[in-house]
Amino acid sequence: MSNLSVLYDAPGPRAKVRNVAYTVVFLGALVLVGWWVLDTMADKDQLTEEKWSPFVTDSRVWTTFLLPGLANTLKAAGLAIVIALPLGALLGIARLSDHRWVSAPAGVVVEFFRAIPVLLMMVFANQMYAQFTTVESEVRPLYAVVTGLVLYNGSVIAEIVRAGILSLPSGQTDAAKAIGMRKGQTMSYVLLPQAVTAMLPALVSQLVVIVKDTALGGAMLGFDDLMNQVSNISANYGANTIASFTAVAVIFIALNFLLTNLASWIEARIRRGKRTTGAVVHGGATEDMEYEEPVTKE
Repeated sequence: MSNLSVLYDAPGPRAKVRNVAYTVVFLGALVLVGWWVLDTMADKDQLTEEKWSPFVTDSRVWTTFLLPGLANTLKAAGLAIVIALPLGALLGIARLSDHRWVSAPAGVVVEFFRAIPVLLMMVFANQMYAQFTTVESEVRPLYAVVTGLVLYNGSVIAEIVRAGILSLPSGQTDAAKAIGMRKGQTMSYVLLPQAVTAMLPALVSQLVVIVKDTALGGAMLGFDDLMNQVSNISANYGANTIASFTAVAVIFIALNFLLTNLASWIEARIRRGKRTTGAVVHGGATEDMEYEEPVTKE
């Protein structure tokens, strides 16, 4: 009998052979696809040295285009994260309110902005700022990108917060009520601190989405971010569009990798901190305690 795993039976000898065969076939197909892509690019003169060397030999590509574009990407993403996180937490908690006049409007806001594509909200915000405000045209794309990201991701974060709180055992709320805590105290001191750990993976995924979605502003609104630098580099260094896209993609991968690792480190510290808090009673502790007979009055 095979050893039982949590999710499925452990594979037997034949299944292991099949898994190895599938892996070899998949890797072989992957190598063939990679070779075909590189061969096609070589036929189109996309692997020549002059198309890739500027990213290594010419520092102006970085100082003039890539690094300023990265700074604008981080600015837009940072502003959106700083605003969307508290807004999403507030909306998520509001949806859990026992008062319909609080939970119903919050639910309408969340469902409405979750249903609209983020690019549509960016374009709409850009037009609104152009027609009804005095925001200068130079910073208008930044405002529009941040507005679209905040409205969409704030609504998604609200659902993450709501789901994280609802995932906690109901006994947590009952225990808080039993010791006389009010609803606000229960949410602030009991439910939210415990739900943070459960919400972290989903929150990190949404923060990565925020960073990536800044590229929509560069592609559609002329926002001077990393994505927008592709056309600038191609215009100044020849038709090396694929090389520019590759460089920008590598920067996005590195940026999101750092963000994910940072969040994983924070999550590990939170979990470790929860394990080390509170008194721990060892099994042998009772052996050192002397038993005392209860004193009764005659």
